[in-house]
Amino acid sequence: METNSKDWRYTVMPAVFTWLKESESGALEIDFDETKRQAASVLKAKGKGGSRFGGLVASGTLGENSYLTPEQRLALLKSLSDVAKEYDVPLISGAAAETKEQLATIIEGLAAVGVNTVMVMPPKTKEAPSDEEMYAYYALAAATAKKVGVTIMPYNNPDAAGYHALSIDLLRKLSALPEVVALKISTLDVSIIETLIVENKDLKVLAGVDSVTVHAGLAGACGGITGVGTIFPKASITMQEHVLKGEWAEANKISQALNSISYLDAQPLLLEYLKFAMGIHHNDVEGGLRTYGKKLTQQQIDDVRARYLLAKQRLELLGLAD
Repeated sequence: METNSKDWRYTVMPAVFTWLKESESGALEIDFDETKRQAASVLKAKGKGGSRFGGLVASGTLGENSYLTPEQRLALLKSLSDVAKEYDVPLISGAAAETKEQLATIIEGLAAVGVNTVMVMPPKTKEAPSDEEMYAYYALAAATAKKVGVTIMPYNNPDAAGYHALSIDLLRKLSALPEVVALKISTLDVSIIETLIVENKDLKVLAGVDSVTVHAGLAGACGGITGVGTIFPKASITMQEHVLKGEWAEANKISQALNSISYLDAQPLLLEYLKFAMGIHHNDVEGGLRTYGKKLTQQQIDDVRARYLLAKQRLELLGLAD
């Protein structure tokens, strides 16, 4: 695969967690300092080949974002924009709305607090829009992005997210919009990526499901966005280094070592699961369980712990548990 080391799209990028704390009243609130500290720590990480994460993904369209108020979200992103600037990487966030006008307003707000690229989900409607309606939704997003000086990334995630699927024909058309810098494909069906790349070798596709990172690379994805990599950054970055070099056997060793925990990235409760695993990794179990989302059952807690420990054990054998 032809690569450009200065192009963030050829890297993996961590989707960092929003860490919370209890206020004096006992209510949960964003712990800005800890969230920034964790983001900076992850961006410092290096793979065995010396490369780093190429971007910072925060408050995407899934996870804690759906539980934050617009004001909380913008304050969080404004604080993280300082971290992204310090490490000279783009800040990437997400947007989803019921109407294209609402979407345009969200993009304007994200641009104002320092977001560089916006992952755009399909309309949040009960009935699936037609491809023509979908295109109009994304076309206005692109026009708004141009006006405020950011780029967009159409985001197809029908598996875990439950959003409307973007057809391959629509993805082709959206990729031609000047403000579209890449497509993010978060599905276990990597044949979607292969179909698009076979037709357009210059197309930039980012994989969004950790359990198929290597398979997506084989299909033609140039990079990816990772939740598991926030927990095990050295492993995630090193796996991408092998993918870019076409060293599939080495990349697959890491993928298999991560298998037990990567599985969680394709589940509906991926935020809660992976955030708890992050808490275990950093000896902050209470913090890992502190979320605006669903409360995990004891059975789920035990399962995530076992999956984390198995992945860590396997990665230690490869020297990649950092």
